Amino acid sequence: MINNNIKNDSGLLVLAIRLVIGWTYFSAFWRRTILANKLDPEVAGYIGEKFNHFLPNALGIKPIIQYLVENPDILWLNMVIFTIIEGIVGLFIIFGLFTRIMSIGVFGLAMGILLGSGWIGTTCLDEWQIGVLGIATGYVLFLTGSGKYSLDNYFMKNNFSFTNKKWFAWLGSGILPIKNNIFPRFVLIGSLAILGMTLFTNQVFHGGVWGTLHNKSVKPKLKITEGKINNNMLSFDVFRTEGVDVYGSWIIAIEVLDQNNNTIVQYSQKELASLADQNISNYYVAKIKPGKHSLVIPLGAKAKMTFSNQVFSQLSNGTYTVKITDISGAFWSHEITK
Repeated sequence: MINNNIKNDSGLLVLAIRLVIGWTYFSAFWRRTILANKLDPEVAGYIGEKFNHFLPNALGIKPIIQYLVENPDILWLNMVIFTIIEGIVGLFIIFGLFTRIMSIGVFGLAMGILLGSGWIGTTCLDEWQIGVLGIATGYVLFLTGSGKYSLDNYFMKNNFSFTNKKWFAWLGSGILPIKNNIFPRFVLIGSLAILGMTLFTNQVFHGGVWGTLHNKSVKPKLKITEGKINNNMLSFDVFRTEGVDVYGSWIIAIEVLDQNNNTIVQYSQKELASLADQNISNYYVAKIKPGKHSLVIPLGAKAKMTFSNQVFSQLSNGTYTVKITDISGAFWSHEITK
């Protein structure tokens, strides 16, 4: 006959969740430091550039992300600290060591993923699902702690002195010191709050609760601002705000049109692929730069583009249009008044 104490060991019942969620976060540390060097700003796949992809549509934490991607040294330090925290949280969760405080770490890391990148995902709302499930599992692990197969349990079973302290029940495992008549409400309120966060972010990021479904990760979108024509110089800011995070937007033409839609100046695919550094002034760590066959604009990249041409100094006062065309045929326009 199975011992009822074992059957009712809630920490044991969530063992699979604990092991999987632990590996989910520890694997981030493992990937970036052991399998590949993703903490080197000079190497392709630098985690800071991935972080920059979150910027355009992050929810609530956009100012923090913008500050970091505008300050590469501080960004790098934060990426290192963030990676170490993920490694510690994941490893401790796997071994069931100080489970409850580590579950708060899981909750916080998942919240960061949700608010920062919950809008990214071309097919299955990937980052949103990772975020909301991480929040829910973090909360469950806080409620249950770790059971039979954990270091917390080993310490308690062998009566280590610190396990008898009141703080251990809050930070490690064991029975939560919450009154029996309050505990069900604690579980219910926390669960409903997490459900509310799930529905709210699903609606904001994807229109998944009512209205029209949308996915900002499918097609590239550029935002053009600050357009100016001054003497022989054209300048404008371009910001990639939507589209797949693992591919750039390939720009094959930049044109200046007059009020009659006639092309005044056109920069071809070949010319854009050979732009000099002085033509592009990047704001963030994800950089707009010439590619082999076009101008490449990664997700979250923003730069001031400048073009010198004697034709601009000869233009009469009026309204002109900058038109940027992607290789897919999509294009974006911005009016400039001279």
